Amino acid sequence: MEEVLLGRWQFGITTVYHFLFVPLTLGLSVLVAIMESMYVGTGNELYKKMTQFWGKLFLVNFAMGVATGIVQEFQFGMNWAEYSRFMGDIFGAPLALEALTAFFLESTFLGLWIFGWDKLSKKMHLICIWLVAFSSNLSAFWILSANSFMQSPVGYSLKNGRAEMVDFPALITNPYLWGQFPHTVLGGLVTAGVFVAAISAYYLLKQKHLPVFRSSIKIGLSCMLISTVLVMGTGHLQAQYLGKKQPTKMAAMEALWETANPAPFALVAVIDEASQRNTSEVGIPGFLSMLIYDKMAGEVKGIKELQVAAELKYGPGNYIPPVTQSFWSFRIMVIAGLWMAALAALSTLLLYKNQLETNKTVLTLLLWSLPMPYIANSSGWILTEGARQPWIVVGLQKVSEAVSTNLTSADIWISLIGFTVLYGVLAVAAIYLVRKFVVEGPVEHTPSLSVVTKKEATLWN
Repeated sequence: MEEVLLGRWQFGITTVYHFLFVPLTLGLSVLVAIMESMYVGTGNELYKKMTQFWGKLFLVNFAMGVATGIVQEFQFGMNWAEYSRFMGDIFGAPLALEALTAFFLESTFLGLWIFGWDKLSKKMHLICIWLVAFSSNLSAFWILSANSFMQSPVGYSLKNGRAEMVDFPALITNPYLWGQFPHTVLGGLVTAGVFVAAISAYYLLKQKHLPVFRSSIKIGLSCMLISTVLVMGTGHLQAQYLGKKQPTKMAAMEALWETANPAPFALVAVIDEASQRNTSEVGIPGFLSMLIYDKMAGEVKGIKELQVAAELKYGPGNYIPPVTQSFWSFRIMVIAGLWMAALAALSTLLLYKNQLETNKTVLTLLLWSLPMPYIANSSGWILTEGARQPWIVVGLQKVSEAVSTNLTSADIWISLIGFTVLYGVLAVAAIYLVRKFVVEGPVEHTPSLSVVTKKEATLWN
């Protein structure tokens, strides 16, 4: 069990760290493509300046995402060999497609975009960044299709102690995937919107590069406002699916020990997992039934009843996820999301009234809200993965059965420390580069042009 715990810690640390960079890659690639579209459509050099500034930050983030993602794949053969043996036929297909149809496409056209400013036509260069944005989000689709099978297995058969794929279309039409994928993509757009708005707010507070960041904050806030509303909508639909198809996860994230009809929604609770009860709770009567069934009635099964049903189906064992972790990770995600939605609405209103630039309090709140999407994304993934315990593949393989059989705790400690040190070094490098580019600000001149017209010089200054 020590090897299982250490393996879970290692994968948890590397996954959360990797996922700090993924959402921004998904969202910022789209915003950079929109900025360049504005440049190509209008010919205004201001938008080119914006594209190049945010593009540099995108490149740092993209490189970090690639480096941290490669490390994760090592672990399937190192710590989780039994999982790879059991799931390889299914898990390997979307990972291979991710590399062949998404990552190679993304890397190729990103290279063309980086080095093609003076070598490609404006329209061809624009196509390159849109292909980068498309392939980044296509990559997420393939990864999530594999993850969705782990949450809700479909299109498989069990042969020789392994799960083998028999229906590939079922894998990519998995209902769990089509709840998870838009929620993840929209979460990336929220992250990008907050990122652009927060850094733009920094420059508006400093009263530097005002033309660039007046335009940037409009794009950032528009993305932030629209995406937070949509991400809450997709999150609601995903919760309804969980309530009906993954009732144990829903009961754990609500700390609902007893079956109820109608079921209350707990705002806060003091949870005693050992005694399987909440020692105190403040909630809204019937509201959980409303969230799941769109009406103030409807049975929601409790953890105790679901545990009994799982023992009858799978045999003796503990099938209860970590309830306290699930309960609070969900609420942290929701609170962060509500904060970003409210701040986006207030900031957009002030922007509409031409009062945002002079409101230092709101600009400061935007700047210091930069960690919020990262908190929401991380707590959301902790909920998603943690609340399916003890399963690594729901109903098919437990986490305790997935760890490599020939590993010792010393082996895992060595790789855990090694990866943590490596990620620490990468973090220092990433923070240094992002800070360097942000402090430098947009370039004041376009190096590729030898002759600058008076009109262009006015725009740059």
